[in-house]
Amino acid sequence: MTIQDSATTPIATPLPTASSGVFWGLVGVAAFSLTIPLTRVAVGGMSPLFIGSGRAVVAALLATAALAAARATPPSGAQWWRVGIVAGGVVVGFPVLTSYALTTTPASHGAVVVALLPAMTAAAAVLRTGERPGRRFWVLSAAGAAAAVVFALLGNGGLGGLHVADLLLFGAVLAAAIGYAEGGLLAREIGAWQTVSWALVVAAPLMVTLAVVAAAARPPSGTATEWAAFAYLSAVSMFLGFFAWYRGLAIGPMARVSQVQLAQPVMTICWAALLLGEQVGWRTFAGGLLVIACAGGAVRARLGVGVTASR
Repeated sequence: MTIQDSATTPIATPLPTASSGVFWGLVGVAAFSLTIPLTRVAVGGMSPLFIGSGRAVVAALLATAALAAARATPPSGAQWWRVGIVAGGVVVGFPVLTSYALTTTPASHGAVVVALLPAMTAAAAVLRTGERPGRRFWVLSAAGAAAAVVFALLGNGGLGGLHVADLLLFGAVLAAAIGYAEGGLLAREIGAWQTVSWALVVAAPLMVTLAVVAAAARPPSGTATEWAAFAYLSAVSMFLGFFAWYRGLAIGPMARVSQVQLAQPVMTICWAALLLGEQVGWRTFAGGLLVIACAGGAVRARLGVGVTASR
């Protein structure tokens, strides 16, 4: 079958494709690194629901135009539910949850919590593909989750200070990890840009409804800067960035490519300081280093075990 052939094409040249996968992953991460700071900018003049849904509506229009221009073949019947999983994770879950979270928490704080995403993506890929990593992988993944929770607690004044924003960010990480893993696998079959485009189309009816409801409840009245941030979130964070990211994951190996996400929180914290003037204290740096170290250890432990995806 053509789909199966396309899914195994990268295996023929493992060395160059592995290098290419990491490169495209880095391009995607660079694009995503501005998402949290610019969401923080946009919520100054628009409601979180409008930002989370409206950016998906704009991206869906771009996706529809791209699919029509390329005369792309729709997914098969067995692939549509997987497109729905991608849509639920990266079109609905992550954008909406982070938009609400960033109304009350600094972008630098959000960046450190989202640093858990590489290990979560690797774990989702392991569960999805049926691979069996060693105990070290699971220990380090659990340590990364614990470190992220401790960071959130300390950053908000102790046990009683865990805010709803932190729970929203953890939920966003889980949604994105599932969407990334499923999208990376699906991209091997139908293509990287096609995967995100069809996911946006599938989610469009829901996101249009939410955007209309949000605009009616609180008409968006952003400044030029806030609308520019919204435009980036729509065109790059929600659409073009996934061209590179899903291509990198599809080339794989997925666990190795997911490791480049470790650079994202560092980039995001730098953007938060440069664009938003946020004060980045020792606690944020310490929490970020701990979470990143645990996530990086989990991914490296995963790579030390047999890579089933390359078979």
